[in-house]
Amino acid sequence: MIKIRLLRMLKEGTRFVLLEILWQWLGLVSQIIIIGCVSRLISATFNHKIEGRQLLFYIAVMLFCIFARLIFDRLYTDASFEASVDVKRVIREEIYNKMLRLGSGYRKYTNTASVTQMMGEGVEQLEVYFGKYISQFIYALIAPVTLFLVLSQYNVTAATVLLVAVPLIPIVIMVVMKVARKVLDKYFQIYYGLSDTFLEKLHGMTTLKIYEADQAAQDAMDEESENFRKITMKVLSMQLNSTIVMDIVAYAGAAVGIAVSISQFAAGNMKLSQVLMFLLLSPEFFLPMRLLGSYFHIGMNGMKAADKIFEFLDIKEPDAGKEILDKDSLNIAFKKVDFSYDEENILKGITININQGKLVSIVGASGSGKSTIANLLTRRKLGYKGSITIGQKELKDINESSLMSVITTVSLESYLFMGTVRENLLLGNGKASDKKLLGVLKLMNLLEELESKGGLDFVLKEGGTNLSGGQRQRLILARALLKNSPIYIFDEATSNIDAESEEIIMKVIYRLQKEMGKTIILISHRLANVVPSDSIFMLSDGEVVESGSHKELLAKNGAYAKLYKAQQELENFAGGKA
Repeated sequence: MIKIRLLRMLKEGTRFVLLEILWQWLGLVSQIIIIGCVSRLISATFNHKIEGRQLLFYIAVMLFCIFARLIFDRLYTDASFEASVDVKRVIREEIYNKMLRLGSGYRKYTNTASVTQMMGEGVEQLEVYFGKYISQFIYALIAPVTLFLVLSQYNVTAATVLLVAVPLIPIVIMVVMKVARKVLDKYFQIYYGLSDTFLEKLHGMTTLKIYEADQAAQDAMDEESENFRKITMKVLSMQLNSTIVMDIVAYAGAAVGIAVSISQFAAGNMKLSQVLMFLLLSPEFFLPMRLLGSYFHIGMNGMKAADKIFEFLDIKEPDAGKEILDKDSLNIAFKKVDFSYDEENILKGITININQGKLVSIVGASGSGKSTIANLLTRRKLGYKGSITIGQKELKDINESSLMSVITTVSLESYLFMGTVRENLLLGNGKASDKKLLGVLKLMNLLEELESKGGLDFVLKEGGTNLSGGQRQRLILARALLKNSPIYIFDEATSNIDAESEEIIMKVIYRLQKEMGKTIILISHRLANVVPSDSIFMLSDGEVVESGSHKELLAKNGAYAKLYKAQQELENFAGGKA
């Protein structure tokens, strides 16, 4: 019931756990002294042998021990708090660092809901497990032995009976655990599944509303919640029954110990003060183990949470890569690249060359593999076959921090965080002055639009939902410009926004390449946007079927030309020119 790996990981926290045990043990010693004084006072009073000085001495010792126990209890509480703080800090850091090592392609190994669950509820369960359960587990073993060593000086038989009865409680716990393992496994399976489902439905709430599927989603959640309620009731019922059994064992053990003590006293083998100590300390043999039994559910939750976290931390990480990119040599080359996802071939022998400082567009029908190319370049997808090089260095061998420093991606998935416009822009360049931030807003035609709302101090809601779609995308591009990276990937960056915003964004993209010499990889469904490209690669079913400039592809009169003409006719018709 104790995760040794957890103790090794939390060295500072383990120190506080040991302090918890020490303060509990010193509290027990204080309790023994107090009861010893009470027993002797009662015995002396009964035998009419009490003296004033003796009375004052015992009272002073008891008051001192009572005060000491109060201090030990407070120190125990403080140590428990520090242990809890340490486990939250260390485990969350471990999970976060693991996410960084897994890189942007972490979704290959786990899902966002599981990570959120681990960082939140999982760590909270470990907090109680580490801060309370472990120390109680060890103390419950030490306390009966300490009491036995003290009481055996007066009567070995009675002390042995009490000590032997104590293990009956952990035996009951182990039996319950063995019987309940299947129930608990099912409980945690439903518990984590419910959390995943809830987060998924929450993220997709707008989509569910659009397709009028919210009621069906609610019904499914209700069904899962009801299943969770039922299994929770089973677990609680099992815990209650085990608690009743443990109480019976504890009271029965104490009763047997008391009976043996009285019989030894009646036989003349014990003094009155000694039998009183046995009577008053008998419950102390069982209380620590009984309290441990009440932590049974906490212990199981903590163990399961630890298992899930360690399972995540043990995921085999991709090679970190040691190659550092030279920003003056960043030609990109795909050579016969294959990529499969869930056994479905997404890319088939792709060969693409992107020279530094050029504007290269990748076009094709939906599902042709355009975005996969962008995801491979930024390592959001892993496990390609063939060769992808940047500056003649294999992508797999490049250090991810170096890779992220030279590539910036702007897509529909780019996110705006809760906070001010300034805070979101500073993610692109933490050292940028307000003057520079205002300048980039002006470039994106956002300055006037945001000035009336507070300018840089305007507070964005989650995802920037208090801006229009076009404003959000322009603000995202403004942040990307501040990063000033040599390579920019625009993956459908102008989809689902107004025509005015699209025009502003495309002008800035063209300027990035022409005036600043940036390498631009433009992925767009709208072929009118790719006309100025130095090279265009037309994808179909995961293969490059055509490549060349806009004029060259039109002259070929192939798949690109047909798609371009079809889009032009459709746009002309929509504009009333047909």
